[in-house]
Amino acid sequence: MRFPAAVAATLLAHAACAQNAATLFDQAQRLEHGEGVTRDLDQAAALYCRAARLGAPEAQYALGWMYANGRGVAHDDGVAWRLFGLAAEQGYAAGVRMQALLPAAPSAALPGCMAPEPALVLDDAAPPLFPGEAAQRVRPLVEKLAPAFDLDPELVMAIIAVESGFNPQSVSNRNARGLMQLIPATAQRFNVRDSFNPEQNIRGGMAYLRWLLANFRGDVSLVAAAYNAGEQAVLRYGGVPPYAETRDYVLKVKRLYRHAFHEYPAPSGYQ
Repeated sequence: MRFPAAVAATLLAHAACAQNAATLFDQAQRLEHGEGVTRDLDQAAALYCRAARLGAPEAQYALGWMYANGRGVAHDDGVAWRLFGLAAEQGYAAGVRMQALLPAAPSAALPGCMAPEPALVLDDAAPPLFPGEAAQRVRPLVEKLAPAFDLDPELVMAIIAVESGFNPQSVSNRNARGLMQLIPATAQRFNVRDSFNPEQNIRGGMAYLRWLLANFRGDVSLVAAAYNAGEQAVLRYGGVPPYAETRDYVLKVKRLYRHAFHEYPAPSGYQ
């Protein structure tokens, strides 16, 4: 059976969300119980929250249980009641049982990490995404290097545009350098000796992007947020951190790269 393009796109989006939620839930369980990884309740709660926001009832229940018991999060029976209720509404039997054991708290707020991200408004009449001589000087190098990292050149161009405006000598107030604004620690992590050398800088930035895509399952919003604020901040908040700079950064990248997901390699684990 063939679906209209719009319906097919919606079904694919729902399937991607379901797969993403299942992966997040599995990672959270391993972190909660220390199965093959160092036990980390804070990160487990953050990943459960991301999966819960995507609508996974098992994650809503697991996060509710953590709030009910003060594991990785501050104890809060009201939040737990709300989360168990979300799972119960989807027919999750354990959620029904646990909600019945707690005092009703319909006015309790859900965790902040479950709040929806700000809507992205795109201007279909926008001018070319990467105009100017500086961008055109960089593009051939990006297109040459991107295949080796399994990256869409347009995503790389979007990151460079927002990070440095295609200025290879750019230095931020945090000492991030070059086209892809590598801080010294990231440059060292990805074997970049000279961050002002365009090819070395782009190789290092692409290696980092590829790593982020693997570990955030191709979610462009999370990858952009992690590139700006660091992967630990994204894990801590279970999504795009509530920093004005980071949210603005994510919106800028998504205006230039209009895809929610990017193909990703096998994950290498959060490190």
